[in-house]
Amino acid sequence: MSNTSALVIFVAAVFTNNILLSNFLGMCSFLACSRQIETAAGLGAAVTFVLTATTALNWAIYHGVLVAGAPLCGADLTHLQFIVFIAVIAAFVQFVEMFIERFSPRLYLSLGIFLPLITVNCAILGASLFMVIRGYSFAQSVGFGFGAGVGWALAILLMAGLQKKMGYANVPGPFRGVGIAMIVTGVLAMAFMGFAGMVSIQ
Repeated sequence: MSNTSALVIFVAAVFTNNILLSNFLGMCSFLACSRQIETAAGLGAAVTFVLTATTALNWAIYHGVLVAGAPLCGADLTHLQFIVFIAVIAAFVQFVEMFIERFSPRLYLSLGIFLPLITVNCAILGASLFMVIRGYSFAQSVGFGFGAGVGWALAILLMAGLQKKMGYANVPGPFRGVGIAMIVTGVLAMAFMGFAGMVSIQ
């Protein structure tokens, strides 16, 4: 088990080990919903909530049920982690979708199909799998999940701001759309590499 504090893991997950800009997880919704700042902020908040909650709950289920239940069943239950993690993520996304639809219909309509697709956002599942692979404690897992969500939200907000600025720029024809978005994402990733000497997690 890692001895790194939850605060250090949080800071690293936001900056040096940003789950989107370092691991390139969750790129689909990142590219599709980063055209408007309001939409990006709403999706970023939703992803942060789902990442934090599901990472904590998946840790409890993994260690409290799959690992602890193995001796009782006489079989290794940890191979069920993918199914369990995805089921938990799907349930939380459904809750978030109903909440946003009820209290912010405008945001719900602007997010469109990408809100329910948080379920298959690989950054959400990736955080739970990293938690297991790195042997995090509960506090470390919560710090990592929250940091990964904040890092993802920060990246999409930065991208939305840059996309708005690029609306006034004379982008060459072949680079318009996805092309310039991928180039800017690469530049953002290199910018975040500047934090690499600050703190890192493995």
